[in-house]
Amino acid sequence: MSKKAPLEGIRVVDFTWAWAGPQASLILALMGAEVIKVESRRRLDHSRLRSLVAGPMVGPDSSFIFNTLNLNKLSVTLNLSQPRAVEIAKAIVKVSDVVMENMRPGVMDRLGLGYEALRQVKSDIIMLSSSAVGGTGPERSYTGYAPTFAAMGGLAYITGRPGGRPAPLMGSIDLRVGSTSAFAVLAALHYRKRTGKGQYIDLSSAEAVSALMGDVFLDYSMNRRVPPRMGNRSKFMAPHGCYRSKGENQWVSIAVGSDEEWRALCETIGDKRLKEDERFADCLSRWQNQDALDAVIGEWTSAHDQHEIVETLQKAGVAAMPVYDGPSLVQDEQVKARGTLTPVEHPLMGEKMVVAPMWRLSKTPAEIRRHGPLLGQDNEYVLGELVGMSKEEIEKLAEEQVVY
Repeated sequence: MSKKAPLEGIRVVDFTWAWAGPQASLILALMGAEVIKVESRRRLDHSRLRSLVAGPMVGPDSSFIFNTLNLNKLSVTLNLSQPRAVEIAKAIVKVSDVVMENMRPGVMDRLGLGYEALRQVKSDIIMLSSSAVGGTGPERSYTGYAPTFAAMGGLAYITGRPGGRPAPLMGSIDLRVGSTSAFAVLAALHYRKRTGKGQYIDLSSAEAVSALMGDVFLDYSMNRRVPPRMGNRSKFMAPHGCYRSKGENQWVSIAVGSDEEWRALCETIGDKRLKEDERFADCLSRWQNQDALDAVIGEWTSAHDQHEIVETLQKAGVAAMPVYDGPSLVQDEQVKARGTLTPVEHPLMGEKMVVAPMWRLSKTPAEIRRHGPLLGQDNEYVLGELVGMSKEEIEKLAEEQVVY
């Protein structure tokens, strides 16, 4: 690491799996924390085996999804159904600062690894438990995945086409929950630095979703209004949407937020109907007549190339961006210049493109130091150097499927 990372010296024991939990520990790992992922062949992280988007993987060490979500992390394999493995896990916690998990409430307690048990091992430990709706309340045992987090949190109800059904939201919800979890851990680390005390973090994924749509809750609490589903449209801006451009399935996103931007759009398009039609005379009338407005703008965009539209409108001061598919995104010059997607060498998969840290801290940069770990790749370091077990003892426990 070229510069000292912000979380260098912090060690995290990571019992998370799937997407939301690993995203949280990934953020900490990118900021320099030593994150030890506790895994087991008895119950593999499903992102090692399959993806809802890409389908089944070749093997547990050849998942590009797992690789992206677990950069910089270490992997130790412990079969936590074995009491000896639980004791070893506690020994790792003893030399660590943070424990993270995203199982159903009560699972860690049943394993003997709940907060009270771990606090006996290390009094100032910080533990985050992330679950569907939180660790308390009558629905605490509910199973949850991203679409249900979004539904319970209120976001799915207001998402979708006008007059249509609620739209389920998936992976991006997991990533929002993970980012919220990482923020909570950082706050707890700051508190511990000031007081010397650890604490327990009970995080509800549904509440994490709700917290990111506060304006909707505020509107209901003050005005008793529930917003309708609006598709790509805005409550305030018009035009605001995606417009088809020249070429097969090519689109641009255009949003106008002021009269100045509207005038610039009219000058660029040069269609007299936009200037002369009373339905487009001011912000309110444009918003009330969006179907007619979109039709005129769509005529213009459909006759021009996607990048030509974006370049022309941006020069005029109008917010416009291409609507990219995957291949186009990879080829974008801005993405290349920022290193948003960066290659990482994986021992089995070869060079793979992963998403780089989105923050550019000038003094303490986040860095990708290593590919996602192979299963059990760091058993020797974690069990030997950190816990102090001999090579012979590790091999014996592997034969007994404790280290498994």
